[in-house]
Amino acid sequence: MAYTATPPLHQQAFSLDHAAWIERLATTENLLIVQDLDGVCMGLVRDPLDRVIDLGYVEATQHFDGHFYVLTNGEHSGRRGINGILERSLGGEAQAQAGRYYLPGLAAGGVQWQSRAGQISHPGVSEAELAFLAAVPQKMSDRLRQFFQRQAEPLAGGALESAIQAAVLDNMASPTANLNTFHSLLCDRPGVYAALQQAMQTLMEDLLQQAARQGLKDCFFAHYAPNHGRGPDGKEILWLSQGDESGTTDFQFMLRGAIKEAGVLALLNRYYAERTGRSPLGADFSVRQAPHSHEALLELVVQNFDPALMPTLVGVGDTVTSVVVMADGQPVARRGGSDRNFLHLIQAIGQHFDTGNLVTYVDSSGGELKNRRAVKLEDRDGITVVTAGPGDPRDGDDPLRLNVVFPGGYRQYCQAFQTAAARRKQGPIKGQTI
Repeated sequence: MAYTATPPLHQQAFSLDHAAWIERLATTENLLIVQDLDGVCMGLVRDPLDRVIDLGYVEATQHFDGHFYVLTNGEHSGRRGINGILERSLGGEAQAQAGRYYLPGLAAGGVQWQSRAGQISHPGVSEAELAFLAAVPQKMSDRLRQFFQRQAEPLAGGALESAIQAAVLDNMASPTANLNTFHSLLCDRPGVYAALQQAMQTLMEDLLQQAARQGLKDCFFAHYAPNHGRGPDGKEILWLSQGDESGTTDFQFMLRGAIKEAGVLALLNRYYAERTGRSPLGADFSVRQAPHSHEALLELVVQNFDPALMPTLVGVGDTVTSVVVMADGQPVARRGGSDRNFLHLIQAIGQHFDTGNLVTYVDSSGGELKNRRAVKLEDRDGITVVTAGPGDPRDGDDPLRLNVVFPGGYRQYCQAFQTAAARRKQGPIKGQTI
């Protein structure tokens, strides 16, 4: 039998070769990790206030200092931000600042920047926009109360108010209605839950109209997570609940341009600036200046970034969906998930620059939320292989290739990440140095 060489990791799909993944992170000097948070390094929970993060993982990120950024639709600051989780784990803000434990990178889809020291700014965002956003959480609370007042069997007063407290995320730059708690409370009334999803979608549309009347037209958009991709009008498609699946749970009112794929460009711009003293897209570049299409974003990278200095990018996410539906008698794949587009862009950059970029998928289906399709595993002659990914198995031409999969969820990923960090700390590092 002829020997068949194993292809490089970036050419594989659904690989479980975590040792090779660790090796790449530990030994590649010109490296940039771009990582989501919820479901990746923390478990998915119904109430974001219940989130916890392992300090061993946080300390491991410090060994990648300058080579690691987060990219999340959540936020750094606020009651439900990642900073609060860190500070509670460490015993206070002073300890977090002294140890430089804050996770650097972009939040709120890319409009909230944070340094390792915990300094926060909102590049490209006006005071008028922030003022409008500040009033959104109260409007979300009011709309939830109005919805349940109209139900034949409304939730009891105490239960409703507790659920609203858990659901309304008063984020500074991305106020959110998170319906996970309501999905649990309405498990025996799926029709009511689906109607609630539609009511929240209507609220998003109402907010956009209110913003336009205040001179803020085209400043915001509605983000649904998870979703079924974008329609012909560019708007995200709501995933209505069916059966046990919760469908869309997060209704985020976000600033226009706050899309993760644009965040990849902003992070690359900072990475080059820190190493060369020059920002390829300008020192004041923000996601709000970036184009929105995959093709235009890739072209901006190709035109402005020196190929000789391009790092190997490792994208890490957990929210990638696809579903095949019938349209005009033909099967059509609807592809979505809040991590899909930024992972796809990282893949495309790697293909163009031949830098071996890795798309890493963390299976978060084992959390409290029932809106993820689990990766399927099978034992073949004593070897465990992935037989189905998170997408619809009928979607055979999905352009996104998930190179490495962590079916064990965030715990398995964090353990591998910490191993890579420990090895990187010891050295030696190979590859091109800028």
